[in-house]
Amino acid sequence: MYKRIIRPLFFLIDPEQVHHFTFFILKLITKIPGVSLLLKKKYQVTNAKLERTVFGLTFKNPVGLAAGFDKNAQLYNELENFGFGFIEIGTVTPRAQKGNPKKRLFRLKSDKAIINRMGFNNKGVAEIVKNLKNRNKHIIIGGNIGKNTDSLAEDYTNDYVSCFKALHPYVDYFVLNISCPNVGSMEKLQDKSYLLELIKAIKNENKTAATSKPILIKISPDLNQIQLDEIIELVLETKIDGVIATNTSVSREALRTASKELSKIGQGGLSGFPMKDKSTAVIRYLATKSNKAFPIIGVGGIHSPKDAIDKLDAGADLVQIFTGFIYEGPSLVKRINNAILKKNEL
Repeated sequence: MYKRIIRPLFFLIDPEQVHHFTFFILKLITKIPGVSLLLKKKYQVTNAKLERTVFGLTFKNPVGLAAGFDKNAQLYNELENFGFGFIEIGTVTPRAQKGNPKKRLFRLKSDKAIINRMGFNNKGVAEIVKNLKNRNKHIIIGGNIGKNTDSLAEDYTNDYVSCFKALHPYVDYFVLNISCPNVGSMEKLQDKSYLLELIKAIKNENKTAATSKPILIKISPDLNQIQLDEIIELVLETKIDGVIATNTSVSREALRTASKELSKIGQGGLSGFPMKDKSTAVIRYLATKSNKAFPIIGVGGIHSPKDAIDKLDAGADLVQIFTGFIYEGPSLVKRINNAILKKNEL
């Protein structure tokens, strides 16, 4: 039904407008008594064999929703109905910001892909904390944090620390977004010496809390082997809890979409099916070169159960979906979990 009826209708409308409309509809229908139970019965797979304990947290299944979908923590309770084992909110910045000018979200239908240059649009950490106070405690929530676009370089660390402090009581793990291609002036965040400084500041703040929270970094799929080696060194040196591989890409290689259309779209991060092999290669390199020294969350181009299992086989401990959820529909989570169970039985 989703691919035959719902998706074709949605794809007639601007993707950002559809996103807001979907949020409105899900909020509305789940207020009807019994709807949440029906969605859970249809989409959730409950089996102890799906449980994963990673960086000290026990996930009911290894399939999560990547950051960027529920930026403002408005829909995480409703999204749990679709069977996710965890949901990552954000990217969250200290102050609210509108993001980049519209139009900034584009479908590449022939590639099963999306290009976005949203620019960390969000309502700011104070408003997001208010939304997280309504949290259903059954779902693990990750907090993806970043800096405000207009922050001066000397204020970057303060931006991350302020988000970390405000969100700390309300999320289960943190992701330092250091690799988004859609926010200007990110060069400093690619420098290893600065990342050591940033992670030290975050870890120091973590030590002051009653309970410390896992800290991960989210990396680009466009890093070369030397840069990936530096990421491994960074993780081992700082003893952070893991890596999310990967973010969106600035590459436009091997796309079916015409170059003329791509030129018209312009800059932005590419996500979806074309990222499948690239992100899996990064996961495999990190896992192999580090001798699986730290947990990896695999994300990028997961449009089928096989895509997810390929990432797990490459060394990912958990996976996240985003663009695949849009193109393939909500049944994708259930199909992945069922495929994992079937594989475990072989």
